[in-house]
Amino acid sequence: MIHRFHIFVAACTMICASSGVAYAAGPTAKDLEAVQTCLQAKGAHPSDREACIGVVANPCIGDEGAHAPSEIIACFAREQLVWDRLLNGAFDKLQKSLGDEQRKKLQEMQRSWLDTRERTCAFYYHYFQGSMANPMMANCDNRETARRALFLLGFSEDLSTDSGRR
Repeated sequence: MIHRFHIFVAACTMICASSGVAYAAGPTAKDLEAVQTCLQAKGAHPSDREACIGVVANPCIGDEGAHAPSEIIACFAREQLVWDRLLNGAFDKLQKSLGDEQRKKLQEMQRSWLDTRERTCAFYYHYFQGSMANPMMANCDNRETARRALFLLGFSEDLSTDSGRR
């Protein structure tokens, strides 16, 4: 089932692409560096690292009242590209390092999370039923992707230590 939000995001992506902003190609080096610098400064504890959620989107958005919803959504999408990159990197590292049974459980867990993220963030539209829900859903997608990236980074980084379980 395609949610209205996903159609809206696709339309915003096309607007961004037509305006010369290349978000679909991946995060910019500057955006990636901003998040990575924040993560390094926060240390390894996931709850401390959650403070890094928004380091790209928030300055991009600035005063929300001064921007159209499509511009706000584009800011969240821009940051989400960074978190997607970090999430996928951690996932790939785990995939390569785990045994067959653990890898299967990781894949099941990730599929479940993807479904939960979609349903959770889509609820904003079902609850508010208006244009203000679209930026809220974009914020939710970014936030939940970031949280998942931090979760998987914890396991991925644990593999790099001698105490990592495999």
